[in-house]
Amino acid sequence: MDLGKELSAVGREMLAPVRDIGDYIRAQRTAAQISLRALADKAGVSNPYLSQIERGLRRPSAAILAQIADGLSISAESLLVRAGILRAADLPEAREVTDAIRADPNLTERQKASLAEIYRAFLHESQSARQGAQHATDDHRTTPPESPDKSPDQAS
Repeated sequence: MDLGKELSAVGREMLAPVRDIGDYIRAQRTAAQISLRALADKAGVSNPYLSQIERGLRRPSAAILAQIADGLSISAESLLVRAGILRAADLPEAREVTDAIRADPNLTERQKASLAEIYRAFLHESQSARQGAQHATDDHRTTPPESPDKSPDQAS
């Protein structure tokens, strides 16, 4: 394999989360029918910088993401999870659920532990599914088509 192509593939893989967050911000902005200029003003960033974020050319800090989330009127936590800065299990909602489970007087300690473990497993599964879907999209964009003369059995 050509070293340039290999480095290019590595670069695309490293930029995938940045491109994903930019795509997500653009989708949220267009769904809310907010112009790039209006969101930049609300978030306190320049138009070119916001445009670069949306195109995946810049990776914004957590503080900038929080300002953008505020400008979009969406949860800053959900945007930080989407950017990979915060894990879903670290969200206040997740802590509130596990705290409610622990505080429930109608459950035994064993039931509380089991229910909290199941909840954490669901969170982990959801996060893995989102990441897997993103990797599948990226793989589809970067993987060359298989040779038509090889069947799946012959590919190994």
